[in-house]
Amino acid sequence: MDATLSAPLEPGLPYPLGATSDGLGVNFAVFSANATRIDLCLFDPKGRKELRRVPLPECTDEIWHGYLPDAEPGLLYGYRAYGPFDPVHGHRFNPNKLLLDPYARQLHAPLRWGDGLFGYRLGHSRGDLTLDRRDSAPLMPKGIVTADAPFNWGNSRAPSVSWEDTVVYEVHVRGASMQREDLRAPLRGTASALGDPKFIDHLMRLGVTTVEIMPVHAFLQDRFLIERDLRNYWGYSSLSFFAPEPAYTPQGPNELRQAIRRLHAAGIQVWLDVVYNHTCEGNEWGPTLSWRGLDNASYYRLIPGEERYYINDTGCGNTLNMSHPRVLQMVMDSLRYWAQSYGVDGFRFDLGVTLGREGTGFDQGSGFFDAILQDPVLAKCKLISEPWDIGPDGYQLGNHPPGFAEWNGAFRDNARRYWRGDEGQRGAIMDALTGSRSLFDRRHRRPWASVNFITAHDGFTLADLVSYNERHNEANGEDGQDGHSDNLSNNWGVEGPTDDAAILETRTRVARALLATLYFSDGTPMMLAGDEFGNTQSGNNNAYCQDNALSWLDWNQANSPEGRELSAYVGRLTELRRAHPSLHAQRYLDPAQELAPGVRRVEWFEPDGQPLMQPETGAALGLRRATHGRNNELDVTLLLLNPTGDPVTFSVPGPELSWQRALDSADLSVSDALQASTVEVQAHSVVLLATTFSAGDAQ
Repeated sequence: MDATLSAPLEPGLPYPLGATSDGLGVNFAVFSANATRIDLCLFDPKGRKELRRVPLPECTDEIWHGYLPDAEPGLLYGYRAYGPFDPVHGHRFNPNKLLLDPYARQLHAPLRWGDGLFGYRLGHSRGDLTLDRRDSAPLMPKGIVTADAPFNWGNSRAPSVSWEDTVVYEVHVRGASMQREDLRAPLRGTASALGDPKFIDHLMRLGVTTVEIMPVHAFLQDRFLIERDLRNYWGYSSLSFFAPEPAYTPQGPNELRQAIRRLHAAGIQVWLDVVYNHTCEGNEWGPTLSWRGLDNASYYRLIPGEERYYINDTGCGNTLNMSHPRVLQMVMDSLRYWAQSYGVDGFRFDLGVTLGREGTGFDQGSGFFDAILQDPVLAKCKLISEPWDIGPDGYQLGNHPPGFAEWNGAFRDNARRYWRGDEGQRGAIMDALTGSRSLFDRRHRRPWASVNFITAHDGFTLADLVSYNERHNEANGEDGQDGHSDNLSNNWGVEGPTDDAAILETRTRVARALLATLYFSDGTPMMLAGDEFGNTQSGNNNAYCQDNALSWLDWNQANSPEGRELSAYVGRLTELRRAHPSLHAQRYLDPAQELAPGVRRVEWFEPDGQPLMQPETGAALGLRRATHGRNNELDVTLLLLNPTGDPVTFSVPGPELSWQRALDSADLSVSDALQASTVEVQAHSVVLLATTFSAGDAQ
């Protein structure tokens, strides 16, 4: 045996948590309040043979720790925890199960499914109340001790992108490049492809300032999916909060850092979609892989008086106990690690309401919100919450504390209903266009707090939104009943693909109008990757388990004439948004304030040019916005929206201004000075007029 592995384990230190190399050895520290003993297990370089098992010699403030002299980075390790096996009272210790260090920075080999991963005896009449004595080590991934040597970031710096200028592109690491035929096969589906120059050029043409990457934390391939010959594609089943997903980083963690460095060099920020609300261990019937075996009663929220069972506010079987200081510390340590070691610029929190829950329910002053907002590192990051979960009072849109932005599901639904042609939607679309003021104008929050989107990974793509009335999820193996049943979509006459030219024209117009609504609304626009060129999932609105061409971006479609035209259109939308500050207000100001004679900050008009008095009736409408622009000029835009199936003639309201027709979503070739006092807006279309002038020029 290597002398390093046979050296006596010294007491070491309780901080930092995890396996930390200091150049002379490795310190191991792991939290457990209820364990009676924790063993450190060391493995051969292939992870197949356990070479040594030794108890951690010290426990300080519920942190078990030990120091192995002369040990070096690259060492493979795990833990075994001893304590009561008493599920009825929330304790599930089983030293037969090898446990992954919650702070492991890198994983060796994927998990292999087998009954030995479960802490109880599968199939036994007493279920999870029985103790399984099989060793799970042959099936478990091992942690790898990593070096603390900093990554060479060179002269690159994190881009400085204001919230007001942010344009977000939600993308999946694997799906972005699996069908990139111009990439070498080994690079497809990896983090490296995100930093590929052609992909970055594509983002730049779209005007993207920020990529929001779907989960990259190491995640579990769920057994029920493997048994159905499916895969966990989205990655919302976290196995580690510190280690990147090995399948995305086959060359090691620096592969992701290199991609982030290249994106930063292009001026593009990187956000991570992070899942701290639950883990992959599931409910009482799930496997014992890490947290459950280390201290189930501390890491998870259990039902009071029935601690055998888990509170399931997430719908994923368990809920992390964010009220416990060590669990909260783990999440904060993880976030700081990704911000500092990987250069991540922001975080989108999956089921953010769960993170803000205390014993009494959702709380704007919860420990999580307080901790992150006062943290000197994390408070500088962009923070975005998914403002709902399935727990009590789980819909908290607009109720997060200042400093957080929120995914605005109301914007999505209002825009979809309006452009589908539903009646009585003018009031809702008016609120959406002006930054959902009814939801966010409180506590000095700003319009950027509303992260607006039409589509996201969860649901239809934009192309499918205008092509399908029903979900088509049969490939998921759940009888097609998974996913949302009401998508506020419209196929415009035929379900799915069609050769009908009139239907195709309508679909194109509605898609363009939805995109214009997204980019010309106050707030922060977010687009789903692939929507810019008509990517389809064939009507599947819950493709979480479809790691195949159904979900991967179709770059042949992107290179088609239709795909190129739509991408150019998106680029034009972002260009106009940047050019006209009136299209993205920085603050909620008095809409009635007159900035020039007859020109207020925000005004609504009927198609005949008269002020809009009855939002609850009618469909078409005009929105004029004004703000101070460059060189002390006023920037004024007039947005004309027609969601009906017939052309509508709009009278341009006074005062008389020198308008430029900046965009006509029905005719992309139009860009000229407006010569008349009326504008015809085609069915399912948007026209944008724009002008700048000195206040004294208004007539």
